[in-house]
Amino acid sequence: MRMSSKQVEDVSITFATNVTQRGWRRFGRHFFYPSCVDCTECKSMRIDINNYKYSKSQRKIINKNEETKIVIQEPNISQERIDLYNKYHLYKAKKDGWKHTNITGKEYYENFVDGAYDFGKELLYFIDDKLVGVDLIDILDDGISSVYCYYDPDYPRFSLGTYSLLYEIKLAQTLGLEWIYLGYWIDGYKAFEYKENFQPIQILEGYPRIAEQPQWKPWRRVDTIDPR
Repeated sequence: MRMSSKQVEDVSITFATNVTQRGWRRFGRHFFYPSCVDCTECKSMRIDINNYKYSKSQRKIINKNEETKIVIQEPNISQERIDLYNKYHLYKAKKDGWKHTNITGKEYYENFVDGAYDFGKELLYFIDDKLVGVDLIDILDDGISSVYCYYDPDYPRFSLGTYSLLYEIKLAQTLGLEWIYLGYWIDGYKAFEYKENFQPIQILEGYPRIAEQPQWKPWRRVDTIDPR
């Protein structure tokens, strides 16, 4: 996957919404989009909120998190966040073979705090008053863009990764928004398979460059077994 990026200053929510609709992703003050000339395997995905129905397994995860406390606020930086981020990435390196290098405070600030303006938020998840998850999102004009989520792997029974996305769906419904923008998906790539479990889904067909007109289309894997 090859990405092009643009650093944008003084970003408005209108601009962020428009480029997200075209498959762009924001990290800090940079916006990224696929730039492979002869390949369109990398697709943008979004969840259709108006037609979403929770599966039986998803409702169980919601019930398990009945006492999980959630705080939504402007993104911030702390040693607690950095330690949790590095703990999560070390776990994924051992479990799934991710490349792992501890993030620095400067890198964390540039990726997740700087450039958030008034639409970037963080969802903090607490169990027994301990920070166990951080979900970075952009609340846009038409939906929520999932920027990045990390969580404490010592709490597997709470399925915090899945629960964070289920809470995004609930938040979008509360705010009257239409979409959860999930970022990129590549068919057969294990790290992205979880996104297929949040139906109905649309994928973006076409290149996300400004001069072109990519189109969102409904998508469902033919051999997908409905978990409901």
